[in-house]
Amino acid sequence: MRNSHGIIKRIKHDRILLYMLIPGVVYFLIFKYLPMFGVLVAFKNFNVFAGFMDSEWVGLRYFNMFFNNPDAWPIIRNTFLLGIYRIVWGFPAPIILALLLNEVRIHLFKRFVQTLSYMPHFISTVVVTGMVIMFLSPTNGIINLFLGKFGIDPVAFLQRADWFRTIYIASDIWQEVGWGSIIYLAALTTIDPSQYEAAAIDGASRWKQTIHVTLPGIIPAIVILFILRVGNVLETGFEKVYLLYNPATYEKADIMATYVYRVGLTQGNYSYGTAIDLFTGVIGLIFVVAANYMGRKAGGNSLW
Repeated sequence: MRNSHGIIKRIKHDRILLYMLIPGVVYFLIFKYLPMFGVLVAFKNFNVFAGFMDSEWVGLRYFNMFFNNPDAWPIIRNTFLLGIYRIVWGFPAPIILALLLNEVRIHLFKRFVQTLSYMPHFISTVVVTGMVIMFLSPTNGIINLFLGKFGIDPVAFLQRADWFRTIYIASDIWQEVGWGSIIYLAALTTIDPSQYEAAAIDGASRWKQTIHVTLPGIIPAIVILFILRVGNVLETGFEKVYLLYNPATYEKADIMATYVYRVGLTQGNYSYGTAIDLFTGVIGLIFVVAANYMGRKAGGNSLW
């Protein structure tokens, strides 16, 4: 009874915060948890007219169909490689930008750079891909015009599969590096200034202060964000890939999300598409659990 009374007292005390929590809880219930029942479609021969519950149960038929498809492994490879490249090149970029901005002492210039780097995040993906297509145009794109100044023939970047991943990752870094640095800049403000003073008294240069004071101070934020990023390694953004790829680049550009769109939605094979999406989610869960375990073992920083 005493514990119950204490819980009720805390609820009354924090009721305003709990009211503020309601919209978020409702959002997750409606758009995240209730749709989970839809994964049953992956195990059924879904028929729109028969309905969700009355469709024929087929077990793992569509999973076997996907793994026996000759396109399956190239698509998994493309998705996995694009996700790995996003981590290898895209994850350190906001950290580096935050560390560089932390060293800037001219506040007006610092704010200017921050604003300039944040802006691409708020640009629509459609607009970003449109800009990329214009910049890389073989006829009047700024990149090819620049190369022409050095006598280099125009390159049809978007028609060459070998260039797709480079273009995707570069545009992704440009669009998200500023926004991603906000968390690290906030983490930097929690570092005690006296640590820098002690390091300076010991004769540490700015570089050594960054290595031995700044980086250890933001390690918890880095680990948490890294775990979350690893969990999304197979969930590469559909919109940008769909807008940038074409039949000439399918070899390197076709990923699981675009394949699901073509086969699941365009061709109406909903069960097959759901099976592929469910497989992607399970792999993501495994990656999150593994990354969380390694983070906890390595330094004690983890999500749970």
